[in-house]
Amino acid sequence: MPKLIRLYITSCLIGFALAAVFAAMLMWFDVGHLRGLVLRSDEGVLAVVMLVVMNGIVFAGVQFAISVMALAQDDGPSDGEGEGMRTIPVAVPGGRRRRG
Repeated sequence: MPKLIRLYITSCLIGFALAAVFAAMLMWFDVGHLRGLVLRSDEGVLAVVMLVVMNGIVFAGVQFAISVMALAQDDGPSDGEGEGMRTIPVAVPGGRRRRG
């Protein structure tokens, strides 16, 4: 299996695991009386599944983006002065020209 596909699958699994933990914490701490709404509703299970899936999509995307950005290599200083590059002062004439 290619490394990028393996990275994507592991990022998705981590993202969906984080989404499940997030939804469990929302229910545990009863944020916005969500636990009461879910327990009183006939469609409460569907609401929790949708909460986990939608947050899983977001968390998986963020996890994959973080993983891809972490793959970048450090190519040296980011101030524009890499190896072999120096700033050289250049004289620029500053006189005014008359428009005719």
